[in-house]
Amino acid sequence: MHDLIRKAGSLAAGAALAASVFCGPAVAQSPAEFYKGKTLVILVGIEQGTGFDLYGRTLSRHIGRHIPGNPTVIVNNMPGASGLVAFNWMANVAPRDGSLFGIVSFSVPFEPMFGNKRALFDATKFQWIGNMDRSVSVCAVRTDVGINSFDDMLSKEVLIGGTGSAGPISQSPTALKNLTGAKIKLIEGYKGTATVKLAVERNEVQGICGVSFSTIRTQWRQLMDKGEVRLLIHLGNAPHAHPMLKGVPHVYEYAQTPEQKQVFDLVFGPQGLGRSFAAPPGVPADRVAVLREAFARAMNDPALLAEAEKVDLDIAPQSGEEVQAFIERAYASSPEIVAKAKKALEN
Repeated sequence: MHDLIRKAGSLAAGAALAASVFCGPAVAQSPAEFYKGKTLVILVGIEQGTGFDLYGRTLSRHIGRHIPGNPTVIVNNMPGASGLVAFNWMANVAPRDGSLFGIVSFSVPFEPMFGNKRALFDATKFQWIGNMDRSVSVCAVRTDVGINSFDDMLSKEVLIGGTGSAGPISQSPTALKNLTGAKIKLIEGYKGTATVKLAVERNEVQGICGVSFSTIRTQWRQLMDKGEVRLLIHLGNAPHAHPMLKGVPHVYEYAQTPEQKQVFDLVFGPQGLGRSFAAPPGVPADRVAVLREAFARAMNDPALLAEAEKVDLDIAPQSGEEVQAFIERAYASSPEIVAKAKKALEN
């Protein structure tokens, strides 16, 4: 964590310099004038080798040609607390000129709502650019642990690998434990899904919960094909029709009352924002519009779609406006439902 803080500090210094360079006259530039010759940074708040990183890098190879001025696009990683470190930096330090946007775990934008005092931002103030995949996530366990269905988890303990309190692969198993009674023992401290995968392969832990289905289809595909892990339940705000999920129950099947379904909406619904990108608060509106339009065009770019198909990346996009509206609706939830959802996420 000290290394992360030092890294954030050095980046902060660079951001301050960038802000001083681009303030004033740059605001009056047209987007094409601003982006010409610039480097656009996609900040990935998760470690390399994860699904978030893969989506960010895929987007980086295609979005630049859809932006007036055709900037060079690069990816920087700032891992820490499933993206909380990166989102704090974006909200409070990063340049607000349109030269940077980022992706973090879908759980991070809701941390302030659930009372995380380390979340130093207002998610509704971010400029949401778009979502590459309206995903669901899943729980997967080793096939040699004697758990053949999610119902088995209601009576037999299973060791699940997680990151920390802000990460979906910690929040999801915690919520399942609290809302359904699943016998989950959460082992935290892993950097992300890539390191949990290694831990599952080494039998340090027996499974993972809250991992994006697209990550299972890519990084975990070999384990699936070899029959070494099985899917037990899928999470999100709607059932997923993919053939690999046929017969895998949806979490809403375990909601007992209408009120509990509202809690499930707030706890598991954000997973539909699976691969969402945001620019910092305060970016000029014309540059936000350009980035949103470029994102939309990239989602229909034959070259991006061909690359995604080659590596089994799901592309089911949402506009930045749709993501923004979802987050604002979530933050408008009743205090009673928010309190119950917060309790469900407490480990």
